[in-house]
Parts: sequence; C-alpha cells; structure tokens
Amino acid sequence: MSDVRTPTALPTTTIGPADEPATVGAIGYGAMSIAGTYGAIADADVTAVLDASIEAGANLIDTANVYGDGRSEQLLGRYLAGRRDDVVLASKVGIVNGGGIGKRGIRGDRAYIHEQIDLSLGRLGTDHLDLYYQHRVDPNIPIEETVGALAELVTAGKIRRIGLSEATGDELRRAHAVHPIAAIQSEWSIVSRDIETYVVPTAAELGVTVVAFSPLSRGLFTDSFGPEDVHLGGTRANFPRFQPEHLGANLELAAHFRSLAHRLGTTSEALAIAWVHDRAEQLGARVVSIPGTRSVAHLHANFEALQLELSDETRAEIDGYAARVSGPRASDPNWVSGGREGLI
Repeated sequence: MSDVRTPTALPTTTIGPADEPATVGAIGYGAMSIAGTYGAIADADVTAVLDASIEAGANLIDTANVYGDGRSEQLLGRYLAGRRDDVVLASKVGIVNGGGIGKRGIRGDRAYIHEQIDLSLGRLGTDHLDLYYQHRVDPNIPIEETVGALAELVTAGKIRRIGLSEATGDELRRAHAVHPIAAIQSEWSIVSRDIETYVVPTAAELGVTVVAFSPLSRGLFTDSFGPEDVHLGGTRANFPRFQPEHLGANLELAAHFRSLAHRLGTTSEALAIAWVHDRAEQLGARVVSIPGTRSVAHLHANFEALQLELSDETRAEIDGYAARVSGPRASDPNWVSGGREGLI
C-alpha cells in the first residue's frame, strides 16, 4: 500500500459532549510557540501563522496562562479582536510559575481556578473560553473538587467545556463522573506512547477527544532540527531527552526517522504527525494534534500529515522508535500521567 494519497481539505473532528460538540480541524495550533518558548517571533509573523492556520481549517487554538507569563494569551487577544468566532479557543489553569520548568507548582483549588479564569479572559479579550483545561492534576486536591470548580465556570458561562491535561486513565474516569470531560491533553508521539496503555482507551470509551501536544517531540522529529536548536528559547534544555547524556542518541534516532520519511517522499514533520492520527484511529479514539510552529512554511509541512496513509510496513518500522529513545519525556515523572501510572 502506498504511503501518499491525494491531498484533501483538512478533515474535521469534534470536541465535547454529544449535546454541544465543537467542530475543529483534525490539526490545531499550539500557541505556546508565539510566546517565545522556542525562540523569538515577531508580531507580524504571529499574525501570518495564525492567519494561515485558520485559513486551512486548523481552528483550535490552544494556549495557557503560563505561556510566556501570559504573553501568548495577550497576543491572541489582540489577534482575535473582531474575529473571536473564527476559532475554538482553549486555555489552561493550574501550573504556577516558580523559576522555570522543574521549579513550578500546581494548584487545582477552587479559589485559584476562579481567580485565573478572569485573568485569562481579560488577556484574551473575550467573555468565554470554548475549552478550559486543568493544566496538571494537583496532588493535594481531589480531582473531583477541581472539576467541580471548573463546572461552576460552565454554569457561569465563562467556559463551554472542561478539559484535563496529563491526567491518568483513572483520574479521567473520576473527573468524567463529576462533569463531562471534553478533552484529555497529553504528549503523544512516536517516542512518547505511555498514554496508549490507560489514557487513550479510557478516552475512547468515554467519548473524550485526545489532544496530542508535542507530536514532533518538541521539534526533534522535524527535517531541520539540529543540536543548535536545543537552547533556542531555553525550554528544550530542561527536558531529559535534550540533555547532553541523551541528545546524541536522540539526534541519531531522528536522523534515521528523517531518512525513512524521505524514502516515503515526505517530511519528518508530516510522517510524525500522520503516525499520531493513524495510531489514534487504530485505538478507536478521536484525536486532534496541536503542533506549534513559528512559520507558515512549517505550518504547511505539518498539514501534509493528513495527506499520508501509512502502510503496515511503515507502521512496523516506526513501532520500535519508542524503545530506542534515550531518556524519559519528563524531568519529574509525577507531572505526567505515565509517571503516576508507573509506565515511565
């Protein structure tokens, strides 16, 4: 079977309960990138990449209050003035900055959630969010209490749907019993597959959409990534897979993947994202991937993923990558679902 098919329009899927689903493009836009996380970006380039994303049908825009200490939300607020209805807007609450990755805290208490929603809405220049995530599960607050506070925001009209990020399969099930959960967000890529054991099957059973962040493993599985990119923006260097003891092996793995993509007549970006969507289909789950990029050219490369159909041979070759990657996906395993489930 061929790995390339005729290009089509960006397909759509849904996020949310059956009685009020939001229709979104199967690929969305991860707006952490516009906050300078992976290097500086000019305001004009922010406008260009968001214009191209929406024009292509990638209308789910995903941000968080901690991205650039609010800068991502502020930029989106300016951009969306007069065109708020063009997008399905998602943000997050729960991570408390405290000196950078590895030094941050988590809050899932009612007071903090109610405080932060108003700050986010102010920066975004809107009276509601289409989707609001608890960014990480607070180990000191029962998930039922956190979701109860988010449900109050639904009742108040400040948010339309509730999401969770990096929740375990059990936490997702417990949360869903309190209020329908629209989306579960987690890292999911060819080398980060722990959510396939519990989280994705639970989401598929409950009808919760999986939102896959870092489908390119923070840029590692792109055609242009090199060791000089690790320190751009200062974020990647905080993750184990980009630290000196692991980076060499992972660059070699990325080079092998790049060769595979080129043999198939496509790019690393497209093949890596295509794999996430293909894997979700195999597991019976709805998925939206949210790669972030600072350029229109890279954005279009991402969209080429949905022009690919993977053969069994390609699936088999990619299947071994997760066992070959060097280092865990997170510095603190308790911050990610697989760590609390004993999978990483």
